[in-house]
Order: sequence, then C-alpha cells, then structure tokens
Amino acid sequence: MQSLINFLYRNPRSQLQKFRRFGGYFNYRSMMNGRREMEQRSVELPPVSSHVNGLPVYFLTGKNYVYQTLYCIQSLIKISAGQFKFILVDDGSFTTTLIERVAKQLPGAQVITAEEIGKNLQNALPEARYPHLHKKRAVYPHIKKLTDVHTIPGDAWKLVLDSDMLFWHEPADLISWLNYPQQPLHMVDCTEAYGYSQQLMEQLAGSAVKPLLNVGAIGLKSEAINWDKLENWVKTLEEQEGTSYYLEQALSAMLIGNAGALVLKAEDYIVNPGADQIKSKTGILHHYVDLSKEGYFKQAWKHFLPRDIR
Repeated sequence: MQSLINFLYRNPRSQLQKFRRFGGYFNYRSMMNGRREMEQRSVELPPVSSHVNGLPVYFLTGKNYVYQTLYCIQSLIKISAGQFKFILVDDGSFTTTLIERVAKQLPGAQVITAEEIGKNLQNALPEARYPHLHKKRAVYPHIKKLTDVHTIPGDAWKLVLDSDMLFWHEPADLISWLNYPQQPLHMVDCTEAYGYSQQLMEQLAGSAVKPLLNVGAIGLKSEAINWDKLENWVKTLEEQEGTSYYLEQALSAMLIGNAGALVLKAEDYIVNPGADQIKSKTGILHHYVDLSKEGYFKQAWKHFLPRDIR
C-alpha cells in the first residue's frame, strides 16, 4: 500500500515541486537536454596529460560523473600553467570501458579501482572495527570522499574536488596550498547544510564547528583523521537525529572543528552562482549546486569545447 501511495501521490508531487523550482516542466526538460548534450559532447574534449610529479588533485567519480570530471579538469588546465597529477577514485561504477576512456582523455591519470580501495579499507578500516562506516559506504556514496580517498597510501595531504565545478580564473590560493599544504582547506557554502544540529555536532567534536563549510573543494591531512571518532560520530548522529544527505559535509566540518584552515573566499569560489554570475564568469570557481544546475547544463560547459566544434 505504501509503495502504491508513493507511486500515485508522493513521487509525482515531488516531481511537480522540482519542475516548479526550475521554472516549469518545459524549462526543466530543456535543462536535462542540456545535461545530456554535455555528457555526449564530453568525448570531444581534447586530452589532458596528468604528470607523475604534478600537484595531486583527487576526484571521487564514476560512470555518471566522469564527463563532469573531464570538464572540471579542462577548465583548470585552461586557466593555469601549473602541472597536475589527477587521481580518479572509483565510486564503485568504473568499468573496463571507462578506464580505457580515462586513459585516452586523461593520459597518465591514476585510477584507484574498487579492488585497490577494498584492500586499503581492509588494512586501514576493517569492517569488524568500523561497522557503521562500512554500512554508510553501502548506501551513501558521499562518505567515500573520506573513507576511500583518505585511506589511499601516498600523499599526506589530499585535495578532493567535486566534479560539478568549473574554473574561470587562476586559483592562485588553491595552487599555493597544493604546493605547501599546512592546514585544512575548504570552501564557504551559500547556506548552512549539515543536516544536524550545531549543538550535537559540537558536543561530539569537542570544539566549535565553523558555519557554512562547503566540501566542493576540501583539503585534509589523511593521517590526522581519527577514524574511531568518525565511526562514533556517524553512529551517534544518526541514532539521535536521523540520516542526512549532508552527512559527509557535517563530518568534514567536525574534523576541522575550530582549527586554523585556508578558507577560500566565498566571492571568489562561488557555491550556487546566480544567472548573472554564470553569464559574466564572476569569480574564480563556480560550484553548480541546486538552481545553478540550469546555467551549468545549458551554457557554462560549452565554453570548454574546442572552438572549431562548438
């Protein structure tokens, strides 16, 4: 009966609300057509070399997001003279075909496969000791930006970028951090999105938690992550206040607490840019969340296609 109610009432109602937020059904359909075109034409993007000794940049990505990852990387190398090492962390959906595509469009890039991730987790986060982290991994992919990325051996500090972002100007402070990371790095959100009460987060973290932390670009020191605390935080947060889409962002804010951090300026690294900001390419970086998806899918990505095939 419940599934019938969802099918006949709740799901259509949710869809209707989504259409209204994006200006109606036809405008929403136009946006989705733009998304499909963006994905289809991503094969036209020229290859970008990944350098073994370049500045390391991590992406958690997979079959539904690699095309966005490629545009993000394309935008970065277009405005920066720096050399980068791109590490793509399998969200669980990589296939042989996708790995071959990455080798073609990101020659030299490293793909951390599900098999490698499994071994890393077995060594660093055995399921018997961290059952709640493993349970969340199975149903909540975002937490893999912590568990799967920060158990990778190698770089002490790791910068993880979301794929749904584009660079418009040289990110000098970001590159400076990559050259000499000394403290965590994060963006500033357009609205607080933790999904949990500040009181509970601070009680568990044992310190104040900064407001408006956004993980579109997040830099953390892997060995500084206390996995025992993280296991307890996940368990307690969900027991007391339920599940949240923003759990990973809340955990990141709790990990950083009130410690010193490089905070990327909100006016330069813009979360949910408005239509005018998208059109004028305001700032250094745009993170296309919520309503800014429209400008992202309809127009922003087209600036990175080779001029002769636009």
